[in-house]
Amino acid sequence: MAQDTKASFKTSWYLLGPAFVAAIAYVDPGNVAANVSSGTQFGYLLLWVIVAANVMAGLVQYLSAKLGLVTGRSLPSAIGKEMSRPLRLTFWAQAEIVAIATDIAEVIGGAIALQILFGLPLPLGGVITGVISLLLLAIKDRRGQILFERVITALLMIIAVGFAASFFVATPPSDAVLGGLLPRFHGAESVLLAAAILGATVMPHAVYMHSGLVLDRHGHPGPGPERRWLLRVTRVDVVLAMAVAGTVNAAMLLVAAINLQGHDDVASIDGAYTAIHTTLGPTIAVLFAIGLLASGLASSSVGAYAGAMIMQGLLHRSIPMIVRRLVTLCPAVALLAIGLDPTRSLVISQVVLSFGIPFAVLPLVRLTSNRALMGDDTNHPITTTIGWAVAALVSVLNVVLIYLTLKGN
Repeated sequence: MAQDTKASFKTSWYLLGPAFVAAIAYVDPGNVAANVSSGTQFGYLLLWVIVAANVMAGLVQYLSAKLGLVTGRSLPSAIGKEMSRPLRLTFWAQAEIVAIATDIAEVIGGAIALQILFGLPLPLGGVITGVISLLLLAIKDRRGQILFERVITALLMIIAVGFAASFFVATPPSDAVLGGLLPRFHGAESVLLAAAILGATVMPHAVYMHSGLVLDRHGHPGPGPERRWLLRVTRVDVVLAMAVAGTVNAAMLLVAAINLQGHDDVASIDGAYTAIHTTLGPTIAVLFAIGLLASGLASSSVGAYAGAMIMQGLLHRSIPMIVRRLVTLCPAVALLAIGLDPTRSLVISQVVLSFGIPFAVLPLVRLTSNRALMGDDTNHPITTTIGWAVAALVSVLNVVLIYLTLKGN
């Protein structure tokens, strides 16, 4: 029995990975912009938003993975199956806008990192980021998903080290951190940044994607012990991946709150790099830039993977990856070419993502609470209630955001 338990434990660890690929979406350059901007402008005020968003993300990621394992369909495919063609195309259009907003953040982040590290022009850096993301996807197509997961997980570890390295130099005061866990806002800009943090954390494309990731990795197990075991492994996978992502996100905000408040011109990522270089030294600054680069490259490839899955599920056709890549890459490179503030573009892209969350979460909760579809793996009523509450909370936050923004103008 002990040997069987040990073997099961080893096998379970081998099966981990899909959630870590999805977790890359939670530490992309959009997170960097939103978290650094929040820490710089408001200190520890919005730390509670990161914690709450991470808990929400963990729930919806597990529901997405469960839907894939139980039904044998990705979330986009399950949604598209129930829609008429006009409604399905309309739903795809909003998902495509979200995918473009996602790629804007990821490509711009990679371009900023390449400019910081090597002095490359932003448009060229954006193109290079897009090309490298295609090469990472080629690893999956030619060498299989397991190697792709390992490469992405390795990049996730680089991101974690890059953004948390400054804690070896300065640590936050415990009373300020505890104060940041108290839910509150301070003006319309704090609501805007809260929506950006939420959109950067509970990312719609990651919700769509996780259901397909587990299918690619585990297949469609029938009812019984194997499925129950895979669902347990998936829960562990999600908890570990979200713990890493949540820690990295909190670290970004805390680093900005500790080191960047009171400094001039740190509202941009490159300004934050300069301030970190001045405050903490060149080594920590370079690690920050490397973390940003790894974030842009990994999240861009994962975003393209998700976009192809969304297209296939909602358009009912397979789109060549290079075509799919160009659809979302061109707007990002265009924004870089016309000279818009890249950090502000990143933050606004995350706000756009937050508007796409209900379109992903509401169908997910409805599908996973459908006993005819899910059988014995239907959501517990409490889980369903929490899922509806998450979608409602995001929707309300977006309405408040629009009101405060218009009022401020």
